[in-house]
Amino acid sequence: MSLLEIGAKAPAINAKNQDGEAITLEQFKGKKVILYFYPKDSTPGCTAESCNLRDNYEDLLGKGFDVIGVSPDSEASHLKFIEKQNLPFNLIADTEKEVLKAYGAWGPKNMYGRIFDGVLRTTYIINENGVIEKVFAKVKIKEHVEQILKEMGM
Repeated sequence: MSLLEIGAKAPAINAKNQDGEAITLEQFKGKKVILYFYPKDSTPGCTAESCNLRDNYEDLLGKGFDVIGVSPDSEASHLKFIEKQNLPFNLIADTEKEVLKAYGAWGPKNMYGRIFDGVLRTTYIINENGVIEKVFAKVKIKEHVEQILKEMGM
């Protein structure tokens, strides 16, 4: 499946967060959402990306954004990751890969010549009306917030 395009309506989300609570995109209506897909909790790249979002979270909130992370890890794994890294935002436990697939963030990867299906590190900016405003297929994990704000003209 390919990535969604700018201007498309963002697919509905009906998933559980790290606490087993329901998370829907509707809950964030009126805010811009940084929806980021990452492969695995507590790995170096995913930790760097998540901590970059954490370190800039207050600034993002002030600019009208909220942040939601998505990976195929379990609620328990997310809870441990949040506690260890002091992450202030929700992480969706997409163990069935429904959200990943709906957003085109699950597909073939090539690592050292081996092809396999996995999470395609991707970020979507969804506007206040649930429409995709930006797509980041090449995420700069250590400077992701700066990358987002620059592309958004902020």
